[in-house]
Amino acid sequence: MFCDYHVHCEFSDDSVYDMEDCVKDAISINMQEICFTDHVDYGIKKDWSEGNIQYRSGDPLANVDYPKYFEKLAYLKEKYQDQIVIKQGMEFGVQHHTIDKYENLFKKYDLDFIILSIHQVNDKEFWNYEFQKESSEAEFYQAYYDEMYRVVQNYHHYSVLGHMDMLKRYDNKDGYDAFKNHQDIITEILKYIIADGKGIEVNTSSFRYGLDDLMPSKEILKLYLSLGGKILTIGSDSHEKNHLLNSNIENVKKILKEIGFKQYCTFEKMQPIFHSL
Repeated sequence: MFCDYHVHCEFSDDSVYDMEDCVKDAISINMQEICFTDHVDYGIKKDWSEGNIQYRSGDPLANVDYPKYFEKLAYLKEKYQDQIVIKQGMEFGVQHHTIDKYENLFKKYDLDFIILSIHQVNDKEFWNYEFQKESSEAEFYQAYYDEMYRVVQNYHHYSVLGHMDMLKRYDNKDGYDAFKNHQDIITEILKYIIADGKGIEVNTSSFRYGLDDLMPSKEILKLYLSLGGKILTIGSDSHEKNHLLNSNIENVKKILKEIGFKQYCTFEKMQPIFHSL
């Protein structure tokens, strides 16, 4: 099974990758299944139905246009049904104060798969360093994992926890050992999601960001396995053609097997389907 379970297209505010072009590209590399997971980030972005959408550098700061998204997914699923399986998902950038909005959204649409990601804390983003500024690495990593733990304890309509240590993309690159220094809370988060029947994602964008480890790290993956974690998905976090075509998914499968994992998952109607590595 060659599949990608973290793909963005023109329905994400940070991508212009046409959904149909993405499907064609996936077929061209013999991908058997793809799951679109476009962005919803309440707190910093509005739904299109709310109006008064803000723009940044000409791009709308908005969540998925839900009616158009599901309409196009339905069209492509039927058009390419003999060539590839297309699953409908979303990436929920949940914060503790936005949980109610995600509860309402989940009730409205039928989804196969949801990635729960921590993209902001208190509406402060990581990519522009607004969240990290004026804090030490110890402080902002702790605040990040505190928020993650709080969210998974209070929001349960998701499939996997996405790129669990993504903050390392935006830290000081000075060798700070986030796993060693925050292992206790990472352990508690993993224990909780395992008990809650959820999983974690391996996000292969670590390769294109030039990180020196997987995302999450091998230490986190080994800990997850030792705690009894079994639900695991693999996704490129692609936003353009080059990301999809150079996903490193098959390389990651080999690494996961070396760590000791036997299986990984696809999803249908929020239920995991296990496949051998």
